[in-house]
Amino acid sequence: MSANASRRTEISCQAEAPCRVDLAGGTLDIWPLYLFHPGAVTVNFAINVLTRCRITPLAGKRIRLVSIDTRREEEFASLDELCSARKYKHGLAVQLLRFFVPEGGLELETNSESPAGAGISGSSALMIATTAALAEFTGQKLAHEQIRVIAQNVEAQVIRVPTGCQDYYPALYGGVNAIHLDPDGIHREAIGIAAEEIDHRFVLAYTGAPRQSGINNWEVFKAHISGDRRIFRNFERISQIAQSMHRAVAQADWQNVARLMREEWKLRKTNAPGITTPLIEKVVSAAVQSGALSAKVCGAGGGGCVVFLTEPESREKVAEAIRKTGCHVLPAKVATEGLRISSFGSRIDKLRANSTDGQKGTVKLV
Repeated sequence: MSANASRRTEISCQAEAPCRVDLAGGTLDIWPLYLFHPGAVTVNFAINVLTRCRITPLAGKRIRLVSIDTRREEEFASLDELCSARKYKHGLAVQLLRFFVPEGGLELETNSESPAGAGISGSSALMIATTAALAEFTGQKLAHEQIRVIAQNVEAQVIRVPTGCQDYYPALYGGVNAIHLDPDGIHREAIGIAAEEIDHRFVLAYTGAPRQSGINNWEVFKAHISGDRRIFRNFERISQIAQSMHRAVAQADWQNVARLMREEWKLRKTNAPGITTPLIEKVVSAAVQSGALSAKVCGAGGGGCVVFLTEPESREKVAEAIRKTGCHVLPAKVATEGLRISSFGSRIDKLRANSTDGQKGTVKLV
């Protein structure tokens, strides 16, 4: 695939996509696990923790890659040199550039507001933003589902283990979602509940300890495919919980949501060693003692973020108890919008003036 050369030299673009919090049904979204659990669904909501990709044309063939949040930069003399490289610092960007094969030189800059290894799908959201930006830059009109397929498949190439699909839908659409995992395909359903209903009840905490979701998910995946009956039974029950969670969130039945979160987290902890940690248990205990109704780790566990459900009047007390454990409370709210793409004129200084700088592009931990 290639861009229209005259268009490419005149247009810079930026795409941004939000991260997510998952409530139930995670790991089941990895193909083909959900095929063994009819009715499988995952429930999640997008949050205003954003990822961004900006692409600016450069004269000649030079390819410059910049990651603001990780403070990494590297440069290649041409796309051919990038494609033949065996070592690089920006695996996500390199793999996507190999796929889209843009003409001429460019600077590709990425930034994620998500803390490292937070479990709120920062890498998947950034995959969506970067895929969409490259499609725009190369003049390709891709439907949301095409963007999702490319992002998911290329991310699997980067992390070298199977990836689930649920993380890409909040990044694409925003809002509160039920991702139905059916034999005829994946279907996203928007859950019609006001964002404020969730904002007033949930607290998102970052433990400060990154985790590697691919490792935990891969161990569970292998056990499931290998016929581990305990794992199969766990996921059969997790699937049932997720279906009930879908109904409970749609009906704003928060007591039932709390019960289901507790039950899912209890089951998930038995899937593999390392899904919970002493620090996670400490912060959950402190929050519950201060009034939290339930808690669960975001993503595959082992560190990262923990989400808590509270009554609105207890929310600040729970947040303060979390801070006292040394963990950080993220000022996250539901992101009602998903992927956004903007195009700019050719002047690089104008593009930089209209974009978020490295300091402002990081979530403040409070």
